[in-house]
This record gives sequence, C-alpha cells and structure tokens, in this order.
Amino acid sequence: MNTTLQGKPDYIRIAGLSKTFGGGSDGVLALQQIDCTIQQGSFVTIVGPSGCGKSTLLRILAGLLDYEVGSVVLDGQPIHGTRRDVGVVFQSSILLPWRTVLENVMLPAEVIGLDKKEARERAMQLLHMVRLDGFEHKLPRQLSGGMQQRASIARALLHDPKILLMDEPFGALDAMTRERMNLELQRIWMESGKTVVLITHSIPEAVFLGDKVFVMSPRPGTLERVLPIDLPRPRTMEAMSHPVFASASATIRERFSHAASFD
Repeated sequence: MNTTLQGKPDYIRIAGLSKTFGGGSDGVLALQQIDCTIQQGSFVTIVGPSGCGKSTLLRILAGLLDYEVGSVVLDGQPIHGTRRDVGVVFQSSILLPWRTVLENVMLPAEVIGLDKKEARERAMQLLHMVRLDGFEHKLPRQLSGGMQQRASIARALLHDPKILLMDEPFGALDAMTRERMNLELQRIWMESGKTVVLITHSIPEAVFLGDKVFVMSPRPGTLERVLPIDLPRPRTMEAMSHPVFASASATIRERFSHAASFD
C-alpha cells in the first residue's frame, strides 16, 4: 500500500448504510449495512458483480442519491444532496460536441459561478496535467476515446473537489488504451493529491490502481472484504507479474467465480 498514506485521517466514513428502492413487497434492497472508511489522499477501487450496488454507492457519495438508513460523512460533514467539493467522472466522457475541449473543461465554472479568468488559468493547468496541451481548441470528435476521458477528468477537477468519484471511466475503451489510461490516471492522482474512489468490473484494474480494493457481494450489496494492495508507487505494467498482484487478483476472482463475469 502507498506508505505515504500511513497516519492520514479518515476522509470518508460510511456507517450502517442501507438503500432500498421502492417500498412494500416491491421494494428492492440494493445496499445492506455498508461500513467502511477511506483515508485522505488514498485511491480506493470498488469491485463486484453487476447489480451489486456499486453505482448506487457512488451516487450516494456524489450526493446524487439520498439514503434513509445509516450515515455517510465527508470531511466531517454529512452527505445529503450534491456538493461543490465532489467531482464525478462517468463511463462516457459526456463532452458537449459543439464546445471545444477548453470550453468543456470550463463548464463547471459557468455552472458554479467561478471567476472566469482564474478558472481559465486552472483549466489550462489541468489540460497540461492530463497531457492535452495543444488540444484545447479541438472539438471532442477530433480526440480519441482516451483523450476525451482525460478531458473529462480535467473538467471534474476544475473546481478543486475534495474527492474524485469515477464510475467505470474506462469501460468503453479497448484493452491497450485502457492500460495506458490506468497509468495516466495513477499519474494524475499522484500529482493532484486527491482522494479517488473508482468503480470497475475489471479485477486487474481494481488491483493495479487501488491502495485498497473494496469487494462487494451480489445484491443486496454488502462490503465483504477490504483488501489492501501492498505494491509500491508508482506502479508500472510489470506490477501485474508481482506475486502480491497475482494473489490479490486470485482472491477476488475466486470469490466471484460462480457469481459474476468480469473483464
């Protein structure tokens, strides 16, 4: 695990969280008694079978979905409703096709009402960080899928959120591009110092990126295991041949071998 995180405070605390959709006999229990903590500056990945409530959990963390049972606290403040200190990246980049890359990255500034000059300066810094220098005036259709997702990450970071939530951000990319994006995301995370929570169906991706892997059960989703990944940073593709990587991957895969399909 990233040793620089040792001693850092818990940034996110989830206690007794349950979520049911609908009521009565038609109600569907999506999450059941989730208890966990996430350290400031850490990279946590969440893996589990389809329909286990991963995205539901992420939407609750983002304030996009409310809950009735349990508590979810970010930096000492309960999460109820959307917050300005949370950034979200979805599977699709959701870039507006008629706006340039820079204009797309600047969109949160318009929505929140940030100072335009300062936001533009930060947008250019972020585009440099995600290695899109020289593409700020291109339209999304002129970028590759990986470049579009990097622009989406820059947009999510524009308002300097405390945490970055990512829901299958590379699921639509081909395998080689996905590997490159994993390396890029690790670099961006290490440079930005943000707390990142990423959902994935890919066991190798979860183990490669995570300081910890949260392993969820089939619905109703429970947190079955928190698996620390004791691999040094930064990680290269060679980390996938490390015994720690193989052991962690096998542990997760064995648990779901009869319950779910993964990438």
